[in-house]
Amino acid sequence: MKLRVKPEEKVWCDFQEMEKLSDEQLAKFKDFERFLSQSNEEFNLTAIKDLSGIVRNHFQDSLAVSKFIDLSSVKSICDIGTGGGFPGIPLKILYPHLKLVLIEVTKKKIQYLTDLINLLELKDVEICDLDWRTFIRKTSYQLDFFVTRAAIDEIELIRALKPACSFKNTQIIYWAVQDWQSHTKAQLFVKKIETYKLGNKNRKLIFFGI
Repeated sequence: MKLRVKPEEKVWCDFQEMEKLSDEQLAKFKDFERFLSQSNEEFNLTAIKDLSGIVRNHFQDSLAVSKFIDLSSVKSICDIGTGGGFPGIPLKILYPHLKLVLIEVTKKKIQYLTDLINLLELKDVEICDLDWRTFIRKTSYQLDFFVTRAAIDEIELIRALKPACSFKNTQIIYWAVQDWQSHTKAQLFVKKIETYKLGNKNRKLIFFGI
């Protein structure tokens, strides 16, 4: 007699198989989802509340970039406007060697992120409460990539690529919907665009650089 698998168990099993997660990594994602769901009402972190939606639209979407670049050879990334922790925290779980900087200005969300990092026992993660313009003007982190799931528009992003900015050689990866079109001022900085499917949705990753 074939045992019936609970829907939530299938979601997690499929996710583990698709992303080639260890049991330890899967356990962290389960803790992440649980804490996100518990904290959502207080901190307004996501409009998506069902398990399959969170796994697909937050976890898998965040990890999509790993299909296009070898993050095992990347040392450090900075997540701009991370909010609920996306895409930075899922990438940190999958690639624990990464040094991660999370930019978040909302105090409530900073508290949530601090508690999440402690819960997941993540090392080498720093939360920065500076706004984007102040960050690129006043800090000097050694970063390989900026990542952001459309937290700010590309005109703001490319400020980091100006000749006088200390981050001018840091690539920027921007998550976007399929029909996204670059602002004219940003087109010169688009190095490549990768497309991928997320369920029945088409998505894009835009790589900016000089």
